Amino acid sequence: MNRGILITAYAKLKKGVNEVDVAKAYQCYDDEYFVRVLKSGVLPEVRSVKASNFVDINYKVDPRTNRVIMMGAMDNLVKGAAGQAIQNMNIMFGLDENACSSNLIRGKIK
Repeated sequence: MNRGILITAYAKLKKGVNEVDVAKAYQCYDDEYFVRVLKSGVLPEVRSVKASNFVDINYKVDPRTNRVIMMGAMDNLVKGAAGQAIQNMNIMFGLDENACSSNLIRGKIK
């Protein structure tokens, strides 16, 4: 069994909100390196994010119940405090948040 968290959440859509609106809302992740919005119909899987700092997400709108079903997968050991610490350290040193911490070890950061 792969370690990690598989998340499923449901929300009732406000009147007049449809799948196009939900898709537009998910565009807020377009510039987020560690968040991957999957193609329509592809379900997030823990094995796809294991040993990484990525979060895979997707959604499905159920017009019958007027709800959105949101799904996500993450490796909580890497994406947790350890991954956050590396991202924060990279930002503090003026690096891209997705830079590898091995740059520090190799002395590439002055």
